[in-house]
Amino acid sequence: MLVKTFAAAVNGISATIITIEVSCAKGIQFFLVGLPDIAVRESHERIISALQVNGYKFPRNRIIINMAPADIRKEGSAYDLPLAIGILAAAGDIGTPLLDKYMLMGELSLDGSLQPIKGALPIAIKAREEGFKGFILPRKNACEAAVVDKLEILGVDNIKEVIAFFGGKSKIEPTIVNTSEVFFAHHQSFDNDFSDVKGQENVKRALEVAAAGGHNMIMVGPPGSGKSMLAKRLPTILPPLSLEEALETTKIHSVAGKISEQTSLLSQRPFRSPHHTISNVAMVGGGSFPQPGEVSLAHNGVLFLDELPEFSRNVLEVLRQPLEDRRINISRARFSIDYPAGFMLVASMNPCPCGFYNHPARPCVCPPGTVQKYMNRISGPLLDRIDIQIEITPVPFEKISEPRPSETSDAVRERVIKAREIQKKRFEAHNGIHCNAQMDSRHIRQYAVPDNDGLILLKNAMLRLNLSARAYDRILKLSRTIADLDGSEKINSHHLAEAINYRNLDRESWGS
Repeated sequence: MLVKTFAAAVNGISATIITIEVSCAKGIQFFLVGLPDIAVRESHERIISALQVNGYKFPRNRIIINMAPADIRKEGSAYDLPLAIGILAAAGDIGTPLLDKYMLMGELSLDGSLQPIKGALPIAIKAREEGFKGFILPRKNACEAAVVDKLEILGVDNIKEVIAFFGGKSKIEPTIVNTSEVFFAHHQSFDNDFSDVKGQENVKRALEVAAAGGHNMIMVGPPGSGKSMLAKRLPTILPPLSLEEALETTKIHSVAGKISEQTSLLSQRPFRSPHHTISNVAMVGGGSFPQPGEVSLAHNGVLFLDELPEFSRNVLEVLRQPLEDRRINISRARFSIDYPAGFMLVASMNPCPCGFYNHPARPCVCPPGTVQKYMNRISGPLLDRIDIQIEITPVPFEKISEPRPSETSDAVRERVIKAREIQKKRFEAHNGIHCNAQMDSRHIRQYAVPDNDGLILLKNAMLRLNLSARAYDRILKLSRTIADLDGSEKINSHHLAEAINYRNLDRESWGS
């Protein structure tokens, strides 16, 4: 008897339907074809044990299983459930009328219980697109997949439930999630707030400008000045995720297996802070079993690199392409995968190896030339993609002990949202541009033109501060964002003056 069950393979953040054809005839051999990897081949032993424990026998017949399309490599243990159900159906132990209406995925334990899988959300989206009635998967992934409407999501704990369902002996209650309710329930609930930070008003303002225009930012300051504390609070002032952005972000985390059992949809912008010992592959993604890297997990959120010069030079250089294209393409001999990577880069570093260059109270003990050598660990092309470079000084005692609370994140976020709305209307006719940071030279000449007084101010600043030519466009982009925050259609001199102040760490003037 020949039967078919249906599963899916995840490629990037999308899924491909896999048809599992099972033929059961006279004989005693077992064949599994269709480019399965070792984990899929090992399913034979898991299936035998799971069926025996639950009162079923593995058929003593000649079984041939083909996983089509045969030119796509099948990886992982999530095919256990559709393989097991296909084998039982081909042997006549369960009915077949419902098999073509449901997609099946799940890893089997030896006792027949189901372990969670990766990529449940993109698989569910593909199942709905292909017209399946429902998707049967481990219960721990049910909330994640139930975000997809017009599709029955049947979460199960044991293969026995699936067998009884296809045999018509019992029903499985579908998991239902109110997507809008879940999305807005934790939309603006944060553990951190800007009001926790005492002092550092100039850095808070820089973070507000960065959030309003989507600008990358680097903070340079001595240990204990609050760099990490400020960076962790940046997501609290970013505009809230749209439902479309939340779905795309959740798909990436689903493929990486980062979704918890209780989570169905990510409603807050991600904040990723990898350690400086991270490898190239972990940063951008890939590997023998392709997975999204940190740049993709930070999509629609913030990638925070603490102690930037301590990262490997190669790791920092691979950031250049995703920072420019907002996507990362991973090409290998066996596969080519494209992941989204639209993130804000926020970095922090000490000003020198000892950490006290330009400190108001403690002297720097580094030898001459060490500061510039330390800064040279960050390449010019990478620094060129960082719009805001700001120096942080320690908070004085008077500010730390001040009882009056600082401005809250909600107040700052309101201004950021208003500025983003202005940019959204401005770039409606330009595909792929959503904020000022994404402007190229053509858009800068169109939307960020200073007046005559502003040009004179910018010229004097370039000469006096010895700013590089690449700082010119960055200053104009920043001044456009500052003007948006101010609700001004024109870029005035004071907007340019503030933008120039955010380039005071340009390589040609810093540490010399």
